[in-house]
Amino acid sequence: MSSLLGWLMDSDKSTDSDHDNPEEAKKSAQDILELQTEEASKEFKRPTLGLALSALSAGLDIGFSVLLMTVVAELLHGAPHAVSEFARAAAYPLGFMFVILGRSELFTEHTTLSLLPVLARKQSVQSLLRVWVTIYVFNLLGAAMFALALVHVGPSLKLFSLQTIGEIARPILEYPSGTIIVSGLFAGWLMGLVSWLVAASKDTVSQILVIALVTGVLALCRFHHCVVGSVELLGACFAGQGVTLADYVRFLGAVTLGNCVGGTCFVALIKFGHISAAGQDAPQEEAGKR
Repeated sequence: MSSLLGWLMDSDKSTDSDHDNPEEAKKSAQDILELQTEEASKEFKRPTLGLALSALSAGLDIGFSVLLMTVVAELLHGAPHAVSEFARAAAYPLGFMFVILGRSELFTEHTTLSLLPVLARKQSVQSLLRVWVTIYVFNLLGAAMFALALVHVGPSLKLFSLQTIGEIARPILEYPSGTIIVSGLFAGWLMGLVSWLVAASKDTVSQILVIALVTGVLALCRFHHCVVGSVELLGACFAGQGVTLADYVRFLGAVTLGNCVGGTCFVALIKFGHISAAGQDAPQEEAGKR
């Protein structure tokens, strides 16, 4: 009993200390970088089969975003445009929550994450390509499998019509390739930030909020995402709703380039650079004070 009382008193003290010193409860930028690099390094050590199955799971799970958006679009036929857009944006984060909280491997996260061990010189570029290619290919395979199921299950359960699938997918192709690349860049940038902010969060509730807010912005702004877009376009292609495989391939090339540039340049390279520079400056400042 005395030991239990002692543990409770120690817990109260530590809680009070956290409230008294909120800065100490926050993770520093260096802590987040180290955590992200360590987590990414584990994926390099995984067998290709395990990595592939995790990526396949992510490609399947992300499809629930498209499923829910399609159901919402069907329910809101005839509703004001603003209402429909906000409702679809609210539905969009579901698949990302399944993937990120479930620790599956999503390509647009790994364009940022997997680059960090390479920048830290803990992994090789060859190993990075193995991780990227494996995750990318099996994300797309999972997306194609979900799209096929979506076309058959949705109308059978009277959740939505095939026409609704086409209505969601066709606007994705209305833009030239250059616009899709830039749009994909912003999507990759936001996905890199999601990974970074989730690592900075202290609890699951905070992580859910981060995922919902950032991916909600991605949906509301209609930024292009290679895996979600694959579910949407392949669904319309399988449903015969005016989308061809050639349309999909053109989209996939442009959006993949944009997603990669956004995640690597605007998150991985910049954050690694400024945090590493700050870490190098700190010892010099301490030496100057002495």
